[in-house]
Amino acid sequence: MLSPLFSPLLLPFILAMFLAINMGGSGTGPAFSAAYGANVLRKSLIPGLFGIMVFLGAILAGKGTAETIGKELLDPQFMTRNVVSIILFSVSISLLVANLFGIPQSTSQSTVLAVAGVATYFHHLNREKLFTEIIPAWFILPVISFVISLLIGKFIYRPMRRKGLTMPRAQNANLKPVWNGLLIFMSLYVAFSIGANNVANAAGPIASMTANQLNKPIDENFILIMILSTLIVAPNFGIGSSIFGHKILQNTGREIVLFGKFEAVIIAFVSASLLLFASVSKGIPTSLVQLNVGAIIGIGVAKLGYRHIFRKTEVRKFFLMWIIAPAIAFSLSLTLIWLADIYGIL
Repeated sequence: MLSPLFSPLLLPFILAMFLAINMGGSGTGPAFSAAYGANVLRKSLIPGLFGIMVFLGAILAGKGTAETIGKELLDPQFMTRNVVSIILFSVSISLLVANLFGIPQSTSQSTVLAVAGVATYFHHLNREKLFTEIIPAWFILPVISFVISLLIGKFIYRPMRRKGLTMPRAQNANLKPVWNGLLIFMSLYVAFSIGANNVANAAGPIASMTANQLNKPIDENFILIMILSTLIVAPNFGIGSSIFGHKILQNTGREIVLFGKFEAVIIAFVSASLLLFASVSKGIPTSLVQLNVGAIIGIGVAKLGYRHIFRKTEVRKFFLMWIIAPAIAFSLSLTLIWLADIYGIL
């Protein structure tokens, strides 16, 4: 027999774990596709490494984004059990659709729009936060990722390539362990950044809901409850990586561009740094997959040119799913909150 406290929290926490599993699948590609594409890591090692670093990122650097998702877009008093369940379910479905197509999707964008759907229905959407900080960052940061990677590709990668320093050729075989170690480190860095940004998508609403359920002041107890929520949510990222990760690794690691070690390090460093900056500076939930693909395209253009990179890759299919999945999350959350209100179960 469940206790009166545990019973109301069971469904939202199950949905949060289900969401984390889907986020783990979606986030595996941006974190480890570069290392996998460069044949540095076996796929069997990736879920465990990914799960550990996501957990550390969430605990050490996830406070800002958790507060944005859990408190700032929608007044936390509205984060009841049923409302949070609707938000988490809507995001999970949108990510499941993307995972089934093997396309890494922005968890943060789906979550923000799912919360926005609920907030729109209640007429309590923080429009200033959404339209002046979050949405502009979604457009600006991938462009920055592309530009930085393109410039590095043209002005650093090409000269180093001419000198034979970017690949472990026979004359530079001693560089192979250095590049391999650096690439693994960068992959772990990306996973850490994912934890800082994406775990909040599940832990933020759960923290606000739990504080409401316990009748505790949200401002005084949010961080502690968020940490406890993270302890439950974060390990499920590794599970999702095991279930969905392989197909996404194939799409992002093999099919976009053939990586060398140096290019892969650039991709990982640029995308993870921009994501971590967004997380700790402004608490902005943003899209690592789009930062990652922006960096991939930048390097690809530096190597192959504009026409070849868009003609020969999966990029166009990615753009389409990036529009569809957040739209599903927003529409589903708005529809479900409307139905819940009609049937008196809010």
